[in-house]
Amino acid sequence: MDKYKVGYTTGVFDLFHIGHLNILKNAKARCDFLIVGVSTDELVLSYKFKTPVIPFHERLEIVKAVRYVDKVVPQVTMDKLDAWKKYHFDVVFHGSDWKGSELYEDIEKKLKEVRVEMVYLPHTTGTSSTMLNEKLQGM
Repeated sequence: MDKYKVGYTTGVFDLFHIGHLNILKNAKARCDFLIVGVSTDELVLSYKFKTPVIPFHERLEIVKAVRYVDKVVPQVTMDKLDAWKKYHFDVVFHGSDWKGSELYEDIEKKLKEVRVEMVYLPHTTGTSSTMLNEKLQGM
């Protein structure tokens, strides 16, 4: 397993669950310093067409409290190259459920040009914020 100096991962982290914790724990195990981008409400609305259940500033504080996280930043765009220009990370960690998607193939290509690796971490099956939200709405 490669060990990187600075890692970067992002997420909405709405209705924080074990899958979120697994990504952060596994990412931190592979880097010395982990930066986590938390998606703003506006960004989530722009691509998921819904507002998160938990407001941005509360999600930011939740992620800050996780011991595997060294720095938390707002994610205002999906452009990982833009984030790299600000934070100069060596690797991007993402859930394996996105591997092979057109969006992430393009991101990988752009990151490779600046010598940033993409590492896909195992997706936690059986739980998701969407699933939790649906269960809560059905109560």
